Amino acid sequence: MGDFLQGVLGLPERPYFGNGIADWLGAALLAGAVWSLLSLVKRVVASRLGRRLTPAHPAPLRLLAHLAATTRQILFAGLALYAAQTQLELPERIHAAVATGLLLLLLLQAGLWAGQAVRFYLEGKERERGPDQAIAGSLDIINFVALILIWSLVGLVALENLGVNITALLAGLGVGGVAVALALQNILGDLFASLSIALDKPFVIGDTLTIDTFTGTVQHIGIKTTRLRSETGEQIILSNADILKSRVRNFGRADEQRSLATVRIAYATPIEKLEAIPALLEGIVRAQANARFERCHLRTLGDSALLFELSYFVRRPAANSLYDLQHAVNLRILDEFRRLGVDFAYPTQAVVLRS
Repeated sequence: MGDFLQGVLGLPERPYFGNGIADWLGAALLAGAVWSLLSLVKRVVASRLGRRLTPAHPAPLRLLAHLAATTRQILFAGLALYAAQTQLELPERIHAAVATGLLLLLLLQAGLWAGQAVRFYLEGKERERGPDQAIAGSLDIINFVALILIWSLVGLVALENLGVNITALLAGLGVGGVAVALALQNILGDLFASLSIALDKPFVIGDTLTIDTFTGTVQHIGIKTTRLRSETGEQIILSNADILKSRVRNFGRADEQRSLATVRIAYATPIEKLEAIPALLEGIVRAQANARFERCHLRTLGDSALLFELSYFVRRPAANSLYDLQHAVNLRILDEFRRLGVDFAYPTQAVVLRS
């Protein structure tokens, strides 16, 4: 190209670094053409194709448009520079430096593409499952671990191409990694605990948990901690490693929630009224929406009362739904017992005085 431009434009043959003006001009034109062509392809694929694609289109095609949009202009500049230097007579070390620089740019862009592809895949799974709180809670954790693996691999490949003996480096990192792991064992324990929570999903955002003496609703599952919002309003922050070591009661996974009540009846109550109490309580529970009756029995002859035990469940428990059901059942019990003349028993003590 340099000889052609020199003949057309009549440029003098004064060499600059072993190349004439026409050679430099031709290389610059080639670099501009490569950069412009790549930028045009990116614009067409990312903008026009990206706007036309919908979730109904194949995932690879949507991923292609997404990756095109995240391609950096510096990569195009590196490719343009590499194409230009092939048209010039330059020292071998300059050719090698340009080739190495282009390789590093390609590795950098490959790492960015891989990270975006992982994110694209995880977000696609989230859209497929709809409002799945399990995916919402684990998306950032899985993405974080994937990025660590991707950039570790990119860094090792880059070092190998720069002439670093990565075998010796890995051996040294192995020894140093033991010391670092011992120093950061609590942080690493929380990191692996968060990954375990993300994969095993013992709870998700929105679940109500009781962990040891703490009770609250899960608001955030992070890399190191999980945050709960308690019923009294304060935020409870717990280490992920400590959570996995504890016994967790997850009320968010309950299809039903049980209420076990004891009704104390006076001993003076006639036997026919006592016999009617189980059916009466069963009818009260069955009359409530979202309730399931289990049993009612005269369980114990107490010291000062006859103890009836009533067991029932609230279906599809939500916030305060069990308390609302208990409230309604208790009011009906009070009303029905007053109507039938059934008295509740109270703990009493008899004191006998002897002169």
